[in-house]
This record gives sequence, structure tokens and C-alpha cells, in this order.
Amino acid sequence: MKLVSTQALAAGARTAADIERTQELADVFRLLGDHSRLRIALFCLDRPRAVTEVSEGLGLGVSLVSHHLRLLRAARLLRSERRGRQVLYLTADEHVRCVLLDMVEHVDEPADPAELAEQEGAQMKASISRA
Repeated sequence: MKLVSTQALAAGARTAADIERTQELADVFRLLGDHSRLRIALFCLDRPRAVTEVSEGLGLGVSLVSHHLRLLRAARLLRSERRGRQVLYLTADEHVRCVLLDMVEHVDEPADPAELAEQEGAQMKASISRA
């Protein structure tokens, strides 16, 4: 599958193929928008994990974890590998791993001081106008 180029996105991609690709991308982000699924995907970043390990590690029910793992695997965000009688789940590839790690890093970054000052100024004006 060829991804939508950044040039096509910036130009407002309108072909059926581009629209389909952006819909797939939106579906992936929607899938990760569920708190439990995101926690599971992050839990499987460092090493393969069994369903019971994910369940116990995150304090979620086994059937719920199994359901979410199935969805994450279907979206190609996680992959599974069999080791004896156990099925282990891990990040599907380096692309998925990098996206998740980059987003964690992004969330951990401090806000831009200029943005914070602007937001505080707007909040102060709003509270003055209410008084």
C-alpha cells in the first residue's frame, strides 16, 4: 500500500485512492484513541507479551484484552507469534514502534513558553470580562 505523500496532503488530496488512504489512517488513529487499546499497544512495545501478562500488567480482564489484541492485530499495529502453547503479542514493526514512542515523547515535551503566556493572557481576559 502506497501512503499519501505529504505533497498530496498539503495540496488537499482528492483522488479516491488518497481519500481511502486517509480514511484508513483515521481508522488507525481512532483505534488507538481507545485508552485501553493504547495502553495495550504501549505495553507490547519492549517485548512480546502473553495475553495473561497484558491482563495482569494493566489490570484488565483477559477477555477484554483478547478482544483489543485482536483489533490491534487486524489493524497491523501488533503482531503475534506462537511460542509453544502461548501466543505472544508485540509491536508489528519499527514504523508502529516509532510512531508510538514519538507520540509519548511529544506528550512529555514541555509546552512552548510563548503559547503558555498567550493562553494565560486569554484566560485572564476572560475572567476579567466575567467579573
